[in-house]
Amino acid sequence: MTPDEVAGRLRSGMTIGIGGWGSRRKPMALVRALLRSPVTDLTVISYGGPDVGLLAAAGRISRLVTAFVTLDSIPLEPHYRAARERGAFALTEIDEAMFMWGLHAAANRLPFLPVRAGLGSDVMRVNPELRTVTSPYEDGEEFVAVPALRMDAALVHMNRADRLGNGQYLGPDPYFDDLFCEAADTAYVSCERLVETAELVGTPGSAPQTLLIQRHSVTGVVETPGGAHFTSCVPDHPRDEPFQKAYAAAAADPAAWAEFSARFLPPDGDEKGYQQAVRTWHEEQR
Repeated sequence: MTPDEVAGRLRSGMTIGIGGWGSRRKPMALVRALLRSPVTDLTVISYGGPDVGLLAAAGRISRLVTAFVTLDSIPLEPHYRAARERGAFALTEIDEAMFMWGLHAAANRLPFLPVRAGLGSDVMRVNPELRTVTSPYEDGEEFVAVPALRMDAALVHMNRADRLGNGQYLGPDPYFDDLFCEAADTAYVSCERLVETAELVGTPGSAPQTLLIQRHSVTGVVETPGGAHFTSCVPDHPRDEPFQKAYAAAAADPAAWAEFSARFLPPDGDEKGYQQAVRTWHEEQR
């Protein structure tokens, strides 16, 4: 598929999960395609980074479920900060471990999973809809009942994938992209490079455990080199720190953001045009 074909499968009002972590291995080409579409009123589930920031800046989010929204080297995503300060969308903010168990519950088609994380913290105060459960065994211990994070669609980015939907990560961290795919009714995998199935395990550094995503949980595959930009996709490329700084600086000023958006995120653009605009920008910085 192409990024725009994926966006064409999504609908307003959906619950969308976005893989990656902060400003690392985010499916940004798919997010940019989503921005070019008319889809809005989204519930977004994400260990948030610029994916959340861009969707927030465009007013596409009605509710966000997250443990944080960061650019990593820049602690707080600026568009997210601005959106929350003006109350642009509802927020469900939970502990990182609670988020993980919510994904596990959804992937296993369970309504919830018990977890200790959150007990004794303000997570329970700011999320009054959360409930606790008591162990049915002799210990009688109380746990938070973390609800399943079910999704209509998941978007993730891998280093490699085949046409069948098997996805491989080659960096140091799998994040939770497999759980996002398994917790969603449909899942779309973008990748740096599309390869033959045999190549996923037949080359140096491609141990079987790097085959993170299995074809049974994938709806479509998109080959899009640089599709995680400006986030990192190690070892294919690091985070584009100069561009991320320019993004964050533009986010602080409405006029600068309008100029940035017109150059890099025009509504009539495409991923090829974005990549060329980024290359031109870097040439100008030399």
